[in-house]
Amino acid sequence: MKIPDIIEIAYKVIKAFEKIGIVYHIGGSLASSAFGIPRATLDADIVADIKSEQVSEIEALLKGEFYISTEMIQNAIRYQSSFNLIHLETLFKVDVFILKHRSFDIQAFARRVQKTVSEHIPQKLFFSTPEDVILHKLEWYKEGGKVSDRQWSDIIGILRVQGSQLDIPYLDQWARELSVSTLLKQALVEAGLFGKQ
Repeated sequence: MKIPDIIEIAYKVIKAFEKIGIVYHIGGSLASSAFGIPRATLDADIVADIKSEQVSEIEALLKGEFYISTEMIQNAIRYQSSFNLIHLETLFKVDVFILKHRSFDIQAFARRVQKTVSEHIPQKLFFSTPEDVILHKLEWYKEGGKVSDRQWSDIIGILRVQGSQLDIPYLDQWARELSVSTLLKQALVEAGLFGKQ
């Protein structure tokens, strides 16, 4: 699947969220492709602030096109975890992460930015900022045992493409809070940005 196709499937979910009044942003590989070096991906990551009382509306709007489990969504809300929606026609997967109450996640959510993604989508969509995508991916890379070449390549790609536009003090501050400072420094060195801040 090409990136625009994936975005278009994710957009179906986003339209439902917006109709209900659910605030969201796109993260993961779609965000790193938007701000860094594009790569093929088979799923979309969306962070959303979903309340229990909104679950039945989500099901009503999406059940025709997606496999959806209201029990899975309620559990994700209860434990601040994630659930997935599977597009029945393509089997493409949208992973929805419930907004966590930790300070970094709340800050990242508040900083989301709008971006045009495809000529087939008539509106700008909300994305996690490049800095917050980097920080989340550094966390995932560390938690995954520092073995995911894809995560690391995504991080380096964003750093190289965004370069001097990045808020390095913000990255430094939250890297310390999230205990990924050493990895951030390593990434900045590899991207040719260390010492340029």
